[in-house]
Amino acid sequence: MGKFAITMMGFLLLCFCAEAVYMKYKDPKQPLNVRIRDLMNRMSLEEKIGQMTQIERHVASPQIMRKYFIGSVLSGGGSAPFPKATAADWVKMVNEIQKGSLSTRLGIPMIYGIDAVHGHNNVYKATIFPHNVGLGVTRDPQLVKRIGAATALEVRATGIPYTFAPCIAVCRDPRWGRCYESYSEDHRIVQAMTEIIPGLQGDAPANSRKGVPFVGGKTKVAACAKHFVGDGGTTKGIDENNTVIDMNGLLNIHMPAYFDSILKGVSTIMVSYSSWNGKRMHANRDLITGFLKGKLKFRGFVISDWEAIDKITEPPRANYSYSVQAGVLAGLDMIMGQENLVEFLDDLAFQVRNNIIPMSRIDDAVMRILRVKFVMGLFENPLADLSLANQLGSQEHRELAREAVRKSLVLLKNGKVTNQPLLPLPKKVTKILVAGIHADNLGYQCGGWTISWQGIGGNDLITGTTILNAVKKTVHPSTQVVYQENPDVNFVKSNHFSYAIVVVGETPYAEMFGDSAKLTIAEPGPSIISSVCGVVKCVVVVVSGRPVVIEPYLANIDALVAAWLPGSEGQGVADVLFGDYGFTGKLARTWFKSVDQLPMNVGDRHYDPLFPFGFGLTTKPVKS
Repeated sequence: MGKFAITMMGFLLLCFCAEAVYMKYKDPKQPLNVRIRDLMNRMSLEEKIGQMTQIERHVASPQIMRKYFIGSVLSGGGSAPFPKATAADWVKMVNEIQKGSLSTRLGIPMIYGIDAVHGHNNVYKATIFPHNVGLGVTRDPQLVKRIGAATALEVRATGIPYTFAPCIAVCRDPRWGRCYESYSEDHRIVQAMTEIIPGLQGDAPANSRKGVPFVGGKTKVAACAKHFVGDGGTTKGIDENNTVIDMNGLLNIHMPAYFDSILKGVSTIMVSYSSWNGKRMHANRDLITGFLKGKLKFRGFVISDWEAIDKITEPPRANYSYSVQAGVLAGLDMIMGQENLVEFLDDLAFQVRNNIIPMSRIDDAVMRILRVKFVMGLFENPLADLSLANQLGSQEHRELAREAVRKSLVLLKNGKVTNQPLLPLPKKVTKILVAGIHADNLGYQCGGWTISWQGIGGNDLITGTTILNAVKKTVHPSTQVVYQENPDVNFVKSNHFSYAIVVVGETPYAEMFGDSAKLTIAEPGPSIISSVCGVVKCVVVVVSGRPVVIEPYLANIDALVAAWLPGSEGQGVADVLFGDYGFTGKLARTWFKSVDQLPMNVGDRHYDPLFPFGFGLTTKPVKS
């Protein structure tokens, strides 16, 4: 009997251990809600608060992830493992951080996020697509969807499963430094361009519930619609300022693209730094919890912008405990950019333990974060590999970017008299001049949010084709191409050029550093236009993140092209200038005469533009 009892006890112990080892949340065959509930029932308050925290890469380490149960890590603008890091370098870094998360008691994987807003723009050798201001011109949702799919592959190539894109702001004033991140002043174009979301995430199944996030496997990434809500409508276009508009206006102009994004299964939504009628959006419970989560039934997670809770008070961090309380109670699920990590974690834990923030609010946040992580397969595939490394900057993606450039160009003027067009340009002539500080500068061509937050100048850290090199590749071999960045009048007169291509515009900027009351072309752009276009037939190509002051120079210019911020593939500009393809783009933004008219949008009573919304001359391709 004793022997039987020992055997039986051993058998029961084995059964108990097997039962103890089996955890429903780790079983992909279990229903999603069962997995979420099972995991949450096992979590301590510290583990839950850790999930709500997103820290920057330079703060993160395997030890930090393990000690504080951190739920997410990000690379801010320009934050790379080191300059010219390869896909393998990125994968190694992300996996090292992830291993710290997997070594915690419950092994909850972290989610790594990055601003891949026009391609994988932080990364050396990535394809850089046109910024949204140019893509809106195309009015081609399927093109934008393909760009989303290509971007997802390049982001995944570096081991990252989450991008803070798309920006679905409706920019109503080009003085705003983020206007190039907006597809249009017209919400209908912005709504159409939310098709980038199924490009990034994959097409949500036809029978999926409204508002439930969807990410279609290891070649797709979680997307983030931003910035909720009204960020493009601030007074005088000042970044992070106050948007003064009634509820009807907010719903009709700034909210519609969120309806579309949620229907398409967007995983996350980022809240805006801006205020609505004086109330900071990060503290706006009525709109975040009441409208977004309640009325719109959004089931993904809501993320703050970088250290945005600090700015709930004026000045920032004047009352940090209040900021934590106001932001979390408003409905923020994940808090981005905690440089003072321990202070945040301690403060939030204190407020929960003292019933200032109810546990139900924490559980709502954690449930949403876990939902996204389960849906995207992070628990099954937490570590990245190098199987997609060849997608970074692939030729196929560069061809797609080149197509997007062609379709995003807008021809604003073609000939000083209509029956004598300058474009398309002849490829075979004796000698042509290419001038302007933007003609041979990939950094200027790409704009802000490229390699660094504010963008860069020059050709060292971006792989692509400058407009100058594109011109050289496109003209007849017998045509002499002369490049002078800033030629004087005598040089232009003495060289007997057949025509000139002048490439000028804005230099790179991002966010508040791009706010501008003047909207002028960067010097010496205006003087280059004057010295070249007064002497020889010229086409001026404007590289800018928005309409700029051009009327004073217009009479001297034979042809004018808005190229926006075309990205790495300048060959797309030459394709259209020389007639291999026709101009098809139509303005998605009103082009003003004077900044004194701003803000001015299509439909306004005082509408008197230089070039109206929807304007764009067309040309036919030239048969070679």
